[in-house]
Amino acid sequence: MADNRIVVLTTGGTIDKVYFDDMSRFEVGETVVGKILREGGVTFDFEVVPLMRKDSLQLTDADRAAIRAAVQVREESRVIVTHGTDTMVDTARALADVPGKTIVMTGALSPARFQASDAVFNIGMAVAAVQACPPGVWIAMSGQVFPWDHVRKNRGRNRFERTDD
Repeated sequence: MADNRIVVLTTGGTIDKVYFDDMSRFEVGETVVGKILREGGVTFDFEVVPLMRKDSLQLTDADRAAIRAAVQVREESRVIVTHGTDTMVDTARALADVPGKTIVMTGALSPARFQASDAVFNIGMAVAAVQACPPGVWIAMSGQVFPWDHVRKNRGRNRFERTDD
């Protein structure tokens, strides 16, 4: 039943980055979200749908429109979008008026493949938020769940924080 299921749409970002070459450059690899959920022993039905493999700084308005379209056509009312952290709020803005869905965006400040990554925790936060929050767009990062329009990435402190505007 679609109403009890959570769909995870992946777009790339740091959460799925891998070392690309000996110069320590990264590129976005295959998503690890399904593995994280399986290893976490979740008992809900989920589907992981890879949409794209891009760093969020490379996302265009056309990419955001494609993400929005992918959210809209899903039967599920609960949607998690994994996304790069630099432009997560921009994509959240593009999703803000999608009706009847609880959309939670999350990502990571370091790749999930690293032992000291926030990725697993953030995925867990997103899973909890998508089940507990009312319809709308939310961002689950830095141990908190923020309304999309009251959060920013503080690059200097390498974390997300609430804004009052």
